[in-house]
Amino acid sequence: MSIDIETARRVAKLARIKVEKDRLPGLAQEFSAILGFIEQLNEVDVDGIEPMTSVEPMRLFRRDDVVTDGDQQAAVLKNAPDAREGFFAVPKVVE
Repeated sequence: MSIDIETARRVAKLARIKVEKDRLPGLAQEFSAILGFIEQLNEVDVDGIEPMTSVEPMRLFRRDDVVTDGDQQAAVLKNAPDAREGFFAVPKVVE
């Protein structure tokens, strides 16, 4: 796929990147090269290949979902500027 200078100018504008007029032909060539590489990747047969999350096969460490440091309500609320009935009290912001 070939990108023309006008398309390169529009992409630069959409990306809010200032590109001088004399540099637009080079930018168009770079875009064309990138799209050519993507077209090459589309030709690769990936049937039966599982998606990867990393280049190293590994399982994520999982831990049991248990409370390990609870029942600290008084300690947490001790630093609150305004605490009422066991909760943080905040000023009303919506009328």
